[in-house]
Amino acid sequence: MPQDAQAARLRAAFDDDRDADTFLLRLERYGPDLLGSLQAVYGDAADELYRRLTEALVLAFHERPADLKRLDEARLLRPDWLQQERTLGYVAYTERFAGTLKGVRAHLPYLQDLGVTYLHLMPLLQPRDGENDGGYAVQDYRAVRADLGSMQDLSDLARDLRGAGMSLCLDLVLNHVAREHVWAQRARAGDATYQAYFHMFPDRELPDAYERTLPEVFPEFAPGNFTWDDASGTWVWTTFNTYQWDLDWSNPAVFLEFVEILTYLANRGVEIFRLDAIAFIWKRLGTDSQNQPEVHFITRALRAALRVAAPAVAFKAEAIVAPADLISYLGRGEHHGKLSDLAYHNSLMVQLWSSLASRDVRLFETALLNFPPKPTTATWGMYVRCHDDIGWAISDTDAAQAGVSGDAHRRFLSDFYAGEFPGTFASGLVFQHNPRTGDRRISGTAASLAGLERALALGDDAQETLALERLLTLQAVTLAFGGVPLLYMGDELALLNDYSFEGNPEHALDNRWVHRPQMDWTRAERRSDPGTPEGRMYAGLQALIRARQRLPHLHASVESEVFRSPNPAVLFLARRHPLGTLLALYNFSDEAQSFPAAALTPHFARARDEITGAPVDLGRDVTLAPYGRLWLVAAAD
Repeated sequence: MPQDAQAARLRAAFDDDRDADTFLLRLERYGPDLLGSLQAVYGDAADELYRRLTEALVLAFHERPADLKRLDEARLLRPDWLQQERTLGYVAYTERFAGTLKGVRAHLPYLQDLGVTYLHLMPLLQPRDGENDGGYAVQDYRAVRADLGSMQDLSDLARDLRGAGMSLCLDLVLNHVAREHVWAQRARAGDATYQAYFHMFPDRELPDAYERTLPEVFPEFAPGNFTWDDASGTWVWTTFNTYQWDLDWSNPAVFLEFVEILTYLANRGVEIFRLDAIAFIWKRLGTDSQNQPEVHFITRALRAALRVAAPAVAFKAEAIVAPADLISYLGRGEHHGKLSDLAYHNSLMVQLWSSLASRDVRLFETALLNFPPKPTTATWGMYVRCHDDIGWAISDTDAAQAGVSGDAHRRFLSDFYAGEFPGTFASGLVFQHNPRTGDRRISGTAASLAGLERALALGDDAQETLALERLLTLQAVTLAFGGVPLLYMGDELALLNDYSFEGNPEHALDNRWVHRPQMDWTRAERRSDPGTPEGRMYAGLQALIRARQRLPHLHASVESEVFRSPNPAVLFLARRHPLGTLLALYNFSDEAQSFPAAALTPHFARARDEITGAPVDLGRDVTLAPYGRLWLVAAAD
């Protein structure tokens, strides 16, 4: 349809000329991205899909509440809202943090006290009953788990969060749905329309061909990538678990369904969508069916659609992939700056724990130096721990350049954090050991992995102090690297492993629940007591957060610069901002370390540590305490 005719058709759907102008201006801006991306994926079917999409977007625009429309305009005027130095994320399971969505609303003052500006509540949309992969087997995208509340409760929480200066982030599972989802149920009943939503095969010929190049995500309890379904008499693609059916995104109807889901949730106040398992959504024979080019066109099209109907919304890519692949989720080449607004910096998280175990930052430096730059309009999600296991994503190339064996170092890290290496301080559990590949991931809270569990069991005050200093240095790196720091629930209180999961039949086979503890509100009440581990952790973390809030150097559009450190135990980073340079030093050793002043004086003659506010004498070498950290800026003359 010619553009003028399409504009006239769409304008007729509006009673208010100002709304019509707003919608059509956005469509004029983002429509070419949307249509071009659809054409790259769907070919001749793109034009009809685009027509249906614009109708869906008009409806979503009409249904969008007035306060969210105002937020749209505010975000268009401040496109760097996620990159601000005051941005701080908090990640929690609703039921473990506060029981229900109403309970979360009651605890908003706690989050405000911490400085949180965005709250990521882990999967809360209606999952299948029983085993559901921690909520990632969604049965209904338009309903909330009944034990947590209702969709109205979610909207009320989102409204209160906005009023408190916080944004709500939710997971949107893109790769698969629960076997009990209405689409899958209709497919199992023989409905050809819905069978086309999935990858279903009458025999093993194609599944076997695909399996030759596919990895196994959960080799212990979900080996293989296909499951026989008696009801439909077919083999179904199930990358993660037998009850999670992979969707066929080559079907335009699947794309349209998810645009409607996105706008539905956005209109209830969700501001950030974590695009779960985004790397897996496109399948290609002869590959690992991850990171395919179509994935990026689909993400770009979804983003363009939301920019028309709800531009306040941001996308966070959950792509735990190699650095060369990861950067593509923020946009490279023709997609530059047009895909996700945020992606997890998984490599930095892995290197934090690697350097903590080895007491050596040379591999850390190499990995960061080899990392491709991101678009200035996009942002990293920085984190010490998350809800998932730690997979030792150490590049063999990086390791060789740093003078170590990648395979040997991965084995060392698994042994160290499983508590099996001589002299280790860590208390962790092995997750999903795959003897065929050697993959041996680790579960555990940050505090237990950093040594606090062992120290408290021994009653060793010195080791307790070292464990807390380790935790604070890890958090300091994420807070000052440049991006959105994401605090996992309980890390601000140094919560330990929770082994009670072993007595829960739904969790017993998945030891990741060891680092998904219940929030301990009794300990939270002691967060102002400097005589407790939680009090010391909270105070130290708050000092870091407050320092971050007053440092424009930490705006995420600026990249951290990595220097080869003259001391292999000290990580040396710089952030060059128009208002000045910030130099960051982090000691990854349990011994005091000397750092040459000559490496600092080319940047400024006099320095101040922004964490403590104390001056730093650059007339002599700087000494960092065990696991010490400094954020240095130029001091006034």
